[in-house]
Amino acid sequence: MTRDPISGRRLGVLISGRGSNLQALIDAVANRRLDAVISVVISNREDAGGLDRARRAGIETICLSHRGWSSRDDYDRALVKELQKRRVDVVCLAGFMRVLGTAMIEAFPNRILNIHPSLLPSFPGVDAQRQAFEHGVKVAGVTVHLVTIELDGGPIILQRTVPVLETDTADTLAARILAEKNGLLVRQGYLAASRPNSAAKLHAAIAAAAATRCALPGIA
Repeated sequence: MTRDPISGRRLGVLISGRGSNLQALIDAVANRRLDAVISVVISNREDAGGLDRARRAGIETICLSHRGWSSRDDYDRALVKELQKRRVDVVCLAGFMRVLGTAMIEAFPNRILNIHPSLLPSFPGVDAQRQAFEHGVKVAGVTVHLVTIELDGGPIILQRTVPVLETDTADTLAARILAEKNGLLVRQGYLAASRPNSAAKLHAAIAAAAATRCALPGIA
């Protein structure tokens, strides 16, 4: 059997809120559905509920506020320093409500994954679920993509549709999209399942990204 390309990879997870996407990753690691290690969870908010989820799972947590830095790049460089200290291979944005700048993107080229609550390229940015509902779309969804300097504009890895029901409100649609978000990375991305097309695409992207690790300055 071919070895899972992300087996043993060290993940760094960035959060800003309750951490429901993070919990899906924690559960997958605990249940051995995901052969990887969450090395650290970093939040820019000290009141983020996801920090408690990580602590209960025995994962190191760091609160690194984005306030008080002279520039966005200075904050990003501080994030990079903490991630590199822990030899992180792949960075997962799990509800991290900050736009990453050049310093972070260049430190982890093609090694930052985001899960966005819309079918990109439609409805980038914040409050994507409400944007989709108010636009009157019949199908909404979730996208996993690589992060680049363009907001929500990196290469698309996976997408999953969520139908908009006649009875939906903006809130009920958002709740169903959230449920799909929580499972997409684990169910379709991190597991080498019987449907290899989408899963293999993400595996290949992560494996190729992780392979660049030793070539980056400051990472041995």
